Amino acid sequence: MSGERKTDRRTIYTLNVIQTAFLELIDQQPFAKITVAQLCRQAEITRSTFYLHYANLNEVLNAVLDQALMFNQPLRLDDEEGSMLPACQRIAGSAKYRRLLMDPDLSEYVVARIARHEQGRAVPQIMLRTGLSKEEASSLFTYILHGSLAINKRHHFTRSPEWFRDVKMIQKFVNGGYQALRQKENH
Repeated sequence: MSGERKTDRRTIYTLNVIQTAFLELIDQQPFAKITVAQLCRQAEITRSTFYLHYANLNEVLNAVLDQALMFNQPLRLDDEEGSMLPACQRIAGSAKYRRLLMDPDLSEYVVARIARHEQGRAVPQIMLRTGLSKEEASSLFTYILHGSLAINKRHHFTRSPEWFRDVKMIQKFVNGGYQALRQKENH
């Protein structure tokens, strides 16, 4: 957010109103077509109120994405080791964030934001499970993240039996790859 403001109830309320209006607009049109003026009308605030809290629409997008990532912690698919629900699917599990992931203008941006948020947790786990260096594990993490987004987009982020089948199959593939890399390290 632009500048440092005291976070009181009114500020929290205004931030929530802006973010809610932003998500409502994302449901109606692509991010690239949203303007600050539209957002202010939707939120029923003035432009000066908007700029008191955010410098631009990208700051609102970042705040919404951070909120989605913060409140959507890893969920297990089952009891298998490492069978974690991908970050993009966890976010899309909440209907209010789903459109962010389906917007073609935002795909790369959202993936980059997810990567920054998840990398600190995921890369060390990959290193531990594979014996790869940090750089190699980071490359593998990027590959897995992009693949996860592609599969989930194909299923429109719907947790259908077909989605579950595909995610389980990919998880087996990834776990097999982890095991193969670990075995290569040990020999």
